[in-house]
Amino acid sequence: MTRDELIKRRDELRGRIEAIRRDLRGGLEHDLEEQAQQLENYDTLMEIARVAEQDLAKVEAALATLQDD
Repeated sequence: MTRDELIKRRDELRGRIEAIRRDLRGGLEHDLEEQAQQLENYDTLMEIARVAEQDLAKVEAALATLQDD
């Protein structure tokens, strides 16, 4: 990937991670059915965040390597 592609990917991943964090901080709805759905989605969101953070670390490492050259 080029430096510009890596920067674009880094920014996308940062945005995705931040959106997940905002969603998780939002708390639970008052409606019990909605709460049940939110709790089911919690594990999925956490896994998506974990994978995005791993990808972000790889992208940042690649950018650091390019800057060293």
